Amino acid sequence: MLDTHGRSIVQPSIEKTGKFLLKIGLNANHVTVIALIVGISASCLVYFGMPAWGVVVLWISGFLDAVDGSMARQSNTSSSWGTVLDVTFDRVVEGGILIALALRHPDPAILFLFLLLAISIIFTMTIFLTVGAVSDKQSYKSFYYQPGLAERTEGFILFSLMVLFQPHLKLWTIVFLVVEIVTGLQRLLEAKRILTD
Repeated sequence: MLDTHGRSIVQPSIEKTGKFLLKIGLNANHVTVIALIVGISASCLVYFGMPAWGVVVLWISGFLDAVDGSMARQSNTSSSWGTVLDVTFDRVVEGGILIALALRHPDPAILFLFLLLAISIIFTMTIFLTVGAVSDKQSYKSFYYQPGLAERTEGFILFSLMVLFQPHLKLWTIVFLVVEIVTGLQRLLEAKRILTD
């Protein structure tokens, strides 16, 4: 939701950063890999008990994840391979945060909630990617980008709440789980509408 409706607010910063990185010789795929490394570093910080720093680094990773696509469009080098890297590395970063929190909180109830959350993310992303692959609709991405209640920014907000407020980890995981399920159902209904017209 925030990615779809709030992108214009941060787009100038994303574009300026992209132009700067292109000027110093980096390309979009370089930045995709850097975003992955930064994101994994966020997981390490969370695991080693530095949640605030972990969240700061996670958001830097997320910002770079937006910059790489802008760089590809600015340099006219958008590619299917770049899209695969981008989407795959996003899931690795998210998985890393869940693993770091699971290692710090091996309570069976929390681990079960993490399992449900992971399944809900898989459910939502499967719909998102499948609709993107089969739909004729276009967006600013290299495939149709289905809007929804939880997009990348909402996911980062919820991961941040889980990391920063670990005494209430069960609560924030349940909130995240519900948001993901609602998003998945929302996208499934939209898919039925646009693919059966």
